[in-house]
Amino acid sequence: FSTEEVTSDFEVIEQANGECVISAVAVQNQRLTEIAAPLLNRGVIPRAVTVYAAQRVATHAGKGCALFIYPESGALVSAISENGKLSFARTIDGGVAAPLELELPQLTMTAELQGITASFQNVLVDEKCFGLRDKIEQALAAPTETMAIETPPASTGLNLLPQAWRDERLRQVRREQWKKRLVLGGIAYGAIVALALIQLGYLKFRERQLDRQIKRDAPRTVFVREAANNWKALAPAIDPHFYPIEILLHLFDSLPSQDVRITAYNQSARQISVEGEANKAALAYQFADKVKKHPDLQSFTFDMQSPRILPNDHAQFRLEGRPR
Repeated sequence: FSTEEVTSDFEVIEQANGECVISAVAVQNQRLTEIAAPLLNRGVIPRAVTVYAAQRVATHAGKGCALFIYPESGALVSAISENGKLSFARTIDGGVAAPLELELPQLTMTAELQGITASFQNVLVDEKCFGLRDKIEQALAAPTETMAIETPPASTGLNLLPQAWRDERLRQVRREQWKKRLVLGGIAYGAIVALALIQLGYLKFRERQLDRQIKRDAPRTVFVREAANNWKALAPAIDPHFYPIEILLHLFDSLPSQDVRITAYNQSARQISVEGEANKAALAYQFADKVKKHPDLQSFTFDMQSPRILPNDHAQFRLEGRPR
């Protein structure tokens, strides 16, 4: 593969007299994309991609030379570590039924031919392979220890995150920063609007005071009746439960998932109409049920007819609400 098709990284195992021994790992970008497809399809970019064997090495053998054996995808993985760094790894086909008495000596010989020491200070076996301890001890003539799965995994210097993923993650971080800035700007704008409304309210209050002083000679009962009628007429406009923005916020809070989308919203003094589309009819019914049970929408009675199924199996729905 060309350098553009792979991502690689390395760790320094040993450094002395101006020379160093490194452990290098490479992965094909296309294969890595296939493995991480469930995350990438959701727009989730991982912070790091590393080798599982390197994490176990960093956790259980920080110094010296050690051999690790653990199961993975129906096979056994044998890994050699030096000073807490992964220096050699090989897959043994056959899983627990593999002829370890033949495979392990061949493994040590292959490692020594590549200049990797095979004098293991520790032989660590995953707890899931407990039944193989006797075979391993006979094949290597060395005692074994059982290791458990660590949570969380230890950190490692290897990071196989492709450059394209790094760039996309950086863009996501910047977008989140801009979203936060927009939210803060919206809060500041809202505060300014609130102060303006308070000032406007105060001016209107002073205006009413002056009107009362001007009309103080008018019959008091007429004044009280007129004021009551005015407040009654303004009631729908000052009740937050009827604000369109409040209702829309509660409707979006009731969406069961991103597979349900609101496509149209209409509101009048007597009725609310919500139109949308869901990937499945069940999601449309789930959305309607959550809207009916939302505590801040109890001022309305909602009703939804049977959704219309589209050729692509999506469901179009219409939800109507009326004030109680």
